[in-house]
Amino acid sequence: MKLETLVIHAGQHPDPVSGAVMTPIVLSSTFAQAGPGHHKGYDYSRSGNPTRNTLEACGAALEGAAHGLAFASGCAATTTVLHTLRPGDHVLCSDDVYGGTFRILDKVMKPMGITATFVDMSDLARTAAALRPETKLVWLETPSNPMLKVADIEAVCALATKHGAVSVVDNTFATPVIQRPLALGATAVVHSSTKYLNGHSDVVGGFVMTRDAAFAERLRFLQNAIGAVPSPFDCYLVLRGLKTLHVRVERHAQNAAKIATWLRDHRDVARVYYPGLTDHPQYAIAKKQMALPGGMISFVLRGGATGTVAERSQRFLSKLAVFTCAESLGGVESLIELPAVMTHASVPAETRAALGIDDGLIRISVGIESVDDLIADLAQAFDASR
Repeated sequence: MKLETLVIHAGQHPDPVSGAVMTPIVLSSTFAQAGPGHHKGYDYSRSGNPTRNTLEACGAALEGAAHGLAFASGCAATTTVLHTLRPGDHVLCSDDVYGGTFRILDKVMKPMGITATFVDMSDLARTAAALRPETKLVWLETPSNPMLKVADIEAVCALATKHGAVSVVDNTFATPVIQRPLALGATAVVHSSTKYLNGHSDVVGGFVMTRDAAFAERLRFLQNAIGAVPSPFDCYLVLRGLKTLHVRVERHAQNAAKIATWLRDHRDVARVYYPGLTDHPQYAIAKKQMALPGGMISFVLRGGATGTVAERSQRFLSKLAVFTCAESLGGVESLIELPAVMTHASVPAETRAALGIDDGLIRISVGIESVDDLIADLAQAFDASR
């Protein structure tokens, strides 16, 4: 089946009791057993829940995986994957990565004896050179957050496989509508289902999908043991959101492509980062592995007549009416933020500067509103903030 059909039907069947077309929300924390150890597949909701299992089956199908595991947040999914490692192990990670991922590696895993090196994975030679004998996991985020660098998934995962390391791709920005990393050699895919998978800014959730049965078994044990699982109601909401994923992502990308082109030609914009623009450094790789360039754009604002670039950035965001200044992304509404003081504040200032995450960098999550209204809102904010 094609993805447009899978988002609506995968893992979902009419309820055998009532015939309900939509998956019921099973809120029970515990399940009756005919006798000790004799149950119908469920005993305690942390270990398994019918609503969650339906979501997991659907999510796995979308990424072409055999196994899907849902979590209470994207960070919970990330942390559980990293708990497959042992003290002394090393992680090779994209340098331009979500601030929460950086924080987990730097502040949570490092004190436990698991170290990480951050490298520009759009540079394959540098990536290969950064591998160590103790490297057990390669963490790739593409397009990256917030600089929208694109790495060659197939090439990076091949390096990891040759080295004997697990390769994990954070596919949150792209979604399975745009790219499917497992088909390109990744061991596992991670999502913050808070974002595009749910798509309505009303759920916090995470996902891991894999074809590797042994890796899935280890993750399933950790999922139950650590217990960072989503509620049945949250699972229901993500399932509901998934049904429109394909049409939403197409509209996000359509709007973003028009806005990126408009921003590139605007006199108040110094630079635009968007994989769909021909001047993007990894445009050719993006065309090869991405069906669409996505709904995320970052750009650098020029300074105004008065004050610093940082001050103008603050004024610019305060003048917007349709865009909402907020963290997160992937919802139907358009969001805008300053990564240096919001999503990436946990990244050290010197690291942000080296990556280009300065006070004038603005990241937008383009929604599915009228693109004409979005451009008009940006235009008036540019004028009002000069």
